[in-house]
Amino acid sequence: MDKDRIKGKMDEVAGRAKRQVGEWTGDVETQGEGAAEEIKGTVQNAWGKVKDGARNLGKEHDDANRDIETDRKRDVA
Repeated sequence: MDKDRIKGKMDEVAGRAKRQVGEWTGDVETQGEGAAEEIKGTVQNAWGKVKDGARNLGKEHDDANRDIETDRKRDVA
């Protein structure tokens, strides 16, 4: 799991809590700060998922190439 996913999820949860506290207290500024932090966390989490997906795709590609090379060596032998 990418570190951006972890950090993003933490920011998302913290922002949601801050926004909720702002709603309970009627503090519009705190609500806005919390909402911004929540959005930032959501975006960072999504970016981490993209990086994980790219990393997994590269690994699958490498595994497929390794399998092809193994098959070629068997055919030659």
